[in-house]
Amino acid sequence: MATIDRHATALALAHALSAAERGLAVIPLSRAKLPALRSPHHEVPPPAPCHGECGRPGHGVYDASTDPLRIRELFAAAPWATGYGIACGLPPHHLIGIDLDTKSGADASAALRELALRHLFTIPETVVVTTPSGGRHIWLAGPPDAVIPNSAGRLAPGIDIRGAGGYLVGPGSRTEHGAYGTVPGTAHLPPAPCPPALLRLLTPPPRARHAAPAPTDRPPAPQGQGLVQFVLAAHEGQRNTRLFWAACRAYENGIGETLAPQLVDAALHVGLTDREAHSTIASAARLTGHARGGHDLA
Repeated sequence: MATIDRHATALALAHALSAAERGLAVIPLSRAKLPALRSPHHEVPPPAPCHGECGRPGHGVYDASTDPLRIRELFAAAPWATGYGIACGLPPHHLIGIDLDTKSGADASAALRELALRHLFTIPETVVVTTPSGGRHIWLAGPPDAVIPNSAGRLAPGIDIRGAGGYLVGPGSRTEHGAYGTVPGTAHLPPAPCPPALLRLLTPPPRARHAAPAPTDRPPAPQGQGLVQFVLAAHEGQRNTRLFWAACRAYENGIGETLAPQLVDAALHVGLTDREAHSTIASAARLTGHARGGHDLA
């Protein structure tokens, strides 16, 4: 059991209640930025995915609430929580998070500016959250009928998207690496509407229905082998990043579970340990909303 920091927990609860007053649904988070409450199904998996229908807490973002009584109950059940997560995609704001990361070595802010110039949009004045690593979370409001998926690096290197089923670490949270805050002058702004041109980039295209391909003598290429080769081509210093990127693409394309063993083998081949490989793939599953139990990384 982690050491309980009652002061940090009290501050996190206060910030979470303040966010809830603004219509933002919240959950308690641990210092590792994960949902603080363990799944009630961790020992005996349910016959079908449970998103809280059992009535017990511990379902990650599906526990998120704006009800002060419910929020206090969640934090009381997790006295080790030092932060809170804000669920994306829920009314009234239908929050979309643009996560500009600094850990990958990419200049995510420059990449976003380039996208804005290329697609003719500007980021409006809105809440901007600072992260301990020097990154930023830009909060935007989406339309009620848009379902924005979570993604990592799909828009541009270093830009992750938090949408439906995901969450953002709330300002005032404390983690293993430091505290989250807000850029001065933005804390009390409402999430600004997402520019239409950016929204089009974030919205996945409708799946096209293709006619059955004509038979050929060439056997079809195994699905996902390009992602495996992408990992096998990694040099030292980029192995984790390549594995994470490939695993995210695999989960987004619906082949994550199938391809995971091959991605692990590729990661071992280029020098990662078995633990590193499985941990990285698990992170990709959480970020893209495919983790068992419904937990997503922030």
